[in-house]
Amino acid sequence: MKKSLLALAVLSTTSAAFADEGMWMPQQLPQVAKQLKAAGLKLDPASLTKLTEFPMNAIVSLGGCSASFVSPQGLVVTNHHCVYNSVAVNSTKERDLLANGFVAHSFDEELPASPGSRVFVTKEVLNVTDKIITPEVAKLQGKARVDAIEKNQKALVAECEKDEGHRCTVSSFYGGLEFYQIKQLEIRDVRLVHAPAAGVGKFGGDTDNWMWPRHTGDYGFYRAYVSKDGKAADYSKDNVPYQPKSFLKLAKEGVKEGDFVMVLGYPGRTNRHRLPSEVSTTFGWEYPAFIQNSNETLAIIDRETKGDRDAALKVAGQVANINNYYKNRKGMLNSFEGSDILERKTKEHEALKAWVNADAKRKAAFGADLENVEKLMAQRTAEAKRDYFLDKSAPTLLNAARLMYRLANENAKPNADRKAGFQERDAKRIKASIEGVNKTYSAKVNKAIVLNNMKHYAAQPASEHNAVFDAAMGIQAGMSEAELSAALDKLYAGSRLEDAAFRTEWLGKSVADFKASDDAFIKVAVALYDDAMKREAEEEELGGKIQQAYGNYMKAKIAYMNSKGQAVYPDANSTLRVTFGKIAGRDTGADGTSGWSAFTTVAGVKAKATGEGEFNAPQAQLDAINKKEFGKYLDPKLKSVPVNFLATLDITGGNSGSAALNSKAELVGLAFDGTLDSIISDWDFNKAKTRDIQVDLRYMLWNMKYIDKADNLLKEMKAE
Repeated sequence: MKKSLLALAVLSTTSAAFADEGMWMPQQLPQVAKQLKAAGLKLDPASLTKLTEFPMNAIVSLGGCSASFVSPQGLVVTNHHCVYNSVAVNSTKERDLLANGFVAHSFDEELPASPGSRVFVTKEVLNVTDKIITPEVAKLQGKARVDAIEKNQKALVAECEKDEGHRCTVSSFYGGLEFYQIKQLEIRDVRLVHAPAAGVGKFGGDTDNWMWPRHTGDYGFYRAYVSKDGKAADYSKDNVPYQPKSFLKLAKEGVKEGDFVMVLGYPGRTNRHRLPSEVSTTFGWEYPAFIQNSNETLAIIDRETKGDRDAALKVAGQVANINNYYKNRKGMLNSFEGSDILERKTKEHEALKAWVNADAKRKAAFGADLENVEKLMAQRTAEAKRDYFLDKSAPTLLNAARLMYRLANENAKPNADRKAGFQERDAKRIKASIEGVNKTYSAKVNKAIVLNNMKHYAAQPASEHNAVFDAAMGIQAGMSEAELSAALDKLYAGSRLEDAAFRTEWLGKSVADFKASDDAFIKVAVALYDDAMKREAEEEELGGKIQQAYGNYMKAKIAYMNSKGQAVYPDANSTLRVTFGKIAGRDTGADGTSGWSAFTTVAGVKAKATGEGEFNAPQAQLDAINKKEFGKYLDPKLKSVPVNFLATLDITGGNSGSAALNSKAELVGLAFDGTLDSIISDWDFNKAKTRDIQVDLRYMLWNMKYIDKADNLLKEMKAE
């Protein structure tokens, strides 16, 4: 068999890779072994390719955040903002764990995490490109191609998941050029163990988010539980802590500026291989639209929850998520404005096309798709703009009804023929999602947000409306806000789906049951179904054409970059990656301000603390700082306890909670953020500016010992 394009790509990395740039797949690391050793790694780089051995088998995914095992009893460390929703759903006005923090001093005191929480332990990664893009599939186009790829993916996943308790996925790399099968143990019983007070874990709040200097104790702990025979199982009081094959040891010595550091985790998405037209669309329309909508949504939530702590707690996770991305996107736009990113990427793309057109064979192989992919992406963009507010105008309970009705329709088919996401393997996830709605749902908040989006949708010309949606919802183009509100009131009043027990009953109902229902939201779900399937088919037709053209574009780009001796690592796609660099400040801060030191300390916490709002540090912490009660966590050079540190690491969303390891693969901190002027690196890596932010292990342990008295956890991690 011919060498894969990925193999060809990584062969060139030894001459072109830089320690600071690259979210490397573990199997690529032998190709950058020299750089790893030169940067300071004391382990054999080949050891990082072995996913079932230390340290890789200690690294886990939470399905949106990264985390790590830190004890033989299944203790998992991650970021505070990754456990935030679990803290919120366990909080009440009478027992406000968000504000005051939480420590379980025994297994019995641990609390169930938020519904649907998972710990995924990677067991195996296989290149399955030849089983997905078979010679037969390669000849197909449009929806036929999408359907054939999905069929092959489902067959591989079904075979893989015969190993009970495991979750398997087939992920696309290089724009659909390659596919890898990832097998993970899916631990379903996840419990909250410890989260510091918001005045530590969220210190600085949205004001300091993406900023430096930073003083945030962004850490928290879960525990993974399994049945007594070691199998993945649903929550039960009889379950026992999971015993991982390996776990991370805590570094006995603190890190200092210039030290080697690497981060192991599951970065979400980067866009460094995107077309210039995609860059233009994203920064010219998509991000500005997101920022405007987020600003409106946050104002609505603030208005609707004022004086209502119960409602505020229910939507706290939603607010935190919106705020995070809101500031992220604003930072992206600020970095993009005045930069040469679009101009440079356009020149690079033109150079690629010139290289392709300079050779008859290359032109025959790639030329048509390089032109076609631009036209296809333009069509997708036009449809996205048209449907932006349509897709945001569905109430939460309507979305729940639509999900359940789709499930009823899919359940009428043989399991192998069901749409991915609606097979037997997905039943528990869907059930948890439906049952857990009320923990994060406030009817008045939801209606106000939907009304705002629907107002924008109603203002669009009638030609841009979806007639089926309008008829089912009882609205039309040009309606006033009062008329739209009345239509929504009628729907909310005519549904019992806010009742969790009633809602859960519908999970097992048939298509006929749904069609006979007089529940308002269920009736709308049924009315929308056929049109939704038609739209989905049209999207898949376009998506199949894009996948084929985009894959060939990436094939051309890899060949072009390799011809210049340059590496091509794949964009991040929520799969396990390794990035490495060093702990370092910056000569200049944002906007040409004075340089940034590599570390912050608890002295900065004291200086920022106001006693209220986002800077409400616990009094016990301030007392310990004033008394210089630092113990062994004192850094002799800093003359204080370090809080956060900067490093030249290439991370993005999804890396939150990733283990930051020293040269011996010992835990020294947790990645949790980047700096505002460097987050544009999702699109364009800037070696001079890019810095990520870690919470220092010493700060975590100091808080746990002196503030939260989590002695049992310190002992469990052998930190005493």
